[in-house]
Amino acid sequence: MTTARDLMIVAVDVASSQPVEQGDLSLALAGGEMIDLLDAEDIRLDGDHIVPSSRRAIADRLLDEAAASLAREAPYESIGDWLWRRGRDLSAAYLSVLEAEGHLTHQRRRWVPFRTSRTVLVDTPARRQASNRWASNEPVLASLAAAIGIRDERTGDSPGVADDAVATVLAAVGDALQELAAERQRRAVEEAAADNIRRGE
Repeated sequence: MTTARDLMIVAVDVASSQPVEQGDLSLALAGGEMIDLLDAEDIRLDGDHIVPSSRRAIADRLLDEAAASLAREAPYESIGDWLWRRGRDLSAAYLSVLEAEGHLTHQRRRWVPFRTSRTVLVDTPARRQASNRWASNEPVLASLAAAIGIRDERTGDSPGVADDAVATVLAAVGDALQELAAERQRRAVEEAAADNIRRGE
């Protein structure tokens, strides 16, 4: 399993008590992919730019797609630009793959109009691994989860990350999330103003 998969499983696991914005989750998933690529030495950072190593196949399909999407010629892409580009609809892609692999299922709700359903996790080794990593307060997973509002009362604040490159990626994820929040706020203000005009206020 990868950091992004573990984060997706944790997000689904706590969705009923701590809902997560899909845009936020997608950016954090892209950050998790980048950290795994760093760990595997498939990329290195040159300041805030991503420098890929020689291309090799990666067993995990989504992580392989992430590696394939990297700009391989100078000028290399910045971390922030890649997070936005790679993160577009990434949470939906992870949900689809996890469901296809049997990690997720849809549980119908009884006595609810239109037969709505909710996504639930199947008890698989992948879920147990993600749960163990989450319970141990592993720094990278805990930091990404905290950035999108998932916190564990037992563990409190996220532990620090010692690796400078990983810390740089986490900081870039935080910046992207702040930018997304500001964009949501701007749109909300514009929509409220438009509503007031329509009502003649």
